Amino acid sequence: MRSAALPGWLYILFLTLLATATDEFVIAGVLPAVADDLGVSVAAAGQLVTVFAVVYAVGAPTLSVVSERFPKRTVLIVGLSLFVVANVAAALAPGYWTLMVARVLAALCAAVVASAAFTTAAAGAPEGAQGRYLGVVTAGMTAALFSGVPLGSWLGGAFGWRATFWLIAAVGAVAAFGLLATAPAVPGGGPAPLRERLDPLRDRSVLRLVAVTFLAASGGLMFYTYLGPYTAEVADGSYGLLSFVLFLVGAAGLVGALLSGKAADSWGPQRSLRRVLAGHAIALALAAGIVFSGFGNRYVLTAVIACWAVFAWALTPPVQGSILAAAGPAAGMTALSLNISGLYLGTGVAAAVGGAVVGTLGVPFVPVAAAALMALSFLLAPKDSRRLKTEAKSADPTSARV
Repeated sequence: MRSAALPGWLYILFLTLLATATDEFVIAGVLPAVADDLGVSVAAAGQLVTVFAVVYAVGAPTLSVVSERFPKRTVLIVGLSLFVVANVAAALAPGYWTLMVARVLAALCAAVVASAAFTTAAAGAPEGAQGRYLGVVTAGMTAALFSGVPLGSWLGGAFGWRATFWLIAAVGAVAAFGLLATAPAVPGGGPAPLRERLDPLRDRSVLRLVAVTFLAASGGLMFYTYLGPYTAEVADGSYGLLSFVLFLVGAAGLVGALLSGKAADSWGPQRSLRRVLAGHAIALALAAGIVFSGFGNRYVLTAVIACWAVFAWALTPPVQGSILAAAGPAAGMTALSLNISGLYLGTGVAAAVGGAVVGTLGVPFVPVAAAALMALSFLLAPKDSRRLKTEAKSADPTSARV
């Protein structure tokens, strides 16, 4: 039986996540130009990236608790509209601190939009297709790595760094109008006290999955962060290979996100999650094996990295599906936003721990440390939905009175 065609609004959500993910990373490609134009150091300009990530991680669960009760279509359109305003402000910023404020506002908007986008995709999916829909939205984030960010960086080099923010604002505006016309009606949660809205923060099954995401992100993104030095270590002197490898990571990651969504529908999100984590750990172990063996064949290197990228970007659909199953629809947006925070915190830890590994043991040990974190993530992942339901019930203080 052929799969039903995907609705147009799902592609608009893809575009939405492409815009928000591009906004986070694109400034890294124009840092020297930003620093020179605003009269600050490159290190100070780099904090524009750090602040965005930190605000995103903290703002995602905080704002989701507030916006959980509103219809998701409203949250998406208002959030995207403010996101566009923030990027226009960034494009017009007369100084460093004005740009910093604009980045903070953009990060807050991106955080709530991403949570609402995943919630809308899951709620709007027909029976048995939730993973596929989540995979398409995840693919928007992945596509930013090899399309949005390079395009924005090129545009910044050709027309000035402010052009990158005009581009992001334009894409965000197109997405907002598209969702205004096509987004499905996904209602908000009913009136509930704040304590009840904060339930996902106390739910052991949800927190366990957030910890799985944190460890997986720490391991996978550690390897990605130091992919350049690793490539040079394996294939000595092949710096020209790095551009192709980075493109390959994005393309393979896009495939991984889409295939993972379909796998989550076929196997169930928990079973699919464990298979993704196991494959990711094995791929990192292979990456460690080729660097220690001294087998510097570039074709083997690219094959291993492509395999790793498929599993690395296959994480989100099954873990998001697992979290929705654990939290339930009433608190789904808050739970998903908490998982996004785990992802971003893992990103920060990946860079810090990876730097320590490189400084003390050397680049060859980066995939070793990453594989160890991925193995921990696999061991922590629940084996099936029945265990999740049992944990959720035991964590519910009302269950003892039923």
